[in-house]
Amino acid sequence: MKYGSILQACRERMGWSQEELAHKLHCSQSDISKIEHDRKGLDLDTVIAWTEATAAKEVLVAFICGMDGITIMQQLFQNVVQIVTG
Repeated sequence: MKYGSILQACRERMGWSQEELAHKLHCSQSDISKIEHDRKGLDLDTVIAWTEATAAKEVLVAFICGMDGITIMQQLFQNVVQIVTG
């Protein structure tokens, strides 16, 4: 399953650039780009670090529970709409 766009949405929800997230995860901007474009595989440690850094633990739970990417994206965007509309 491809998770790059979901992880990108987590990063963007925080308002961070790839460079900012790379600094927090102690990796390169290139690594972040490759992950977000599904050109680099993910391991559990990376997913955990990414979701903790971006305050998206619900995404990690969804991954573990086997939710499909579309459902995860819908939940993320519903959360963003709720935050924006107060």
